[in-house]
Amino acid sequence: MQPRPAGADPGHRTVAEVMDAAGPQVCDDMSIEVALSVMAAARTGRLVVCDQDGQCTGLVTQAELTAVRDSSAYTDRVRLRDLLGDHGSFTASVATTAEAEHVMRSRRLGALPVVDGQGRALGVLALSR
Repeated sequence: MQPRPAGADPGHRTVAEVMDAAGPQVCDDMSIEVALSVMAAARTGRLVVCDQDGQCTGLVTQAELTAVRDSSAYTDRVRLRDLLGDHGSFTASVATTAEAEHVMRSRRLGALPVVDGQGRALGVLALSR
């Protein structure tokens, strides 16, 4: 039996080692209709949302945006920043995958933006189903 390398334990790997590319990043003042159009053009099911200063404020999914758009309370004045709530969550690139997965499971999030020390989006960590 050979000892496993220190980085072999998946729970001790950092989020930066396993994250996906961030994909499209949009401003939090974007309307739902425009965000859905960006998703369609980029052929993605999620968008990283940033504020005017480029700081990551969360992530939205196509399913979430479609549900809001199709609700009776929807108006064209709703902006992405109005939807973030718990989806304003993100994780640091230096966090372990075990820490990030615990947060995702406890908050029932399928994906979590990964940020650097300045709060800028670097990527997305998605739970494998």
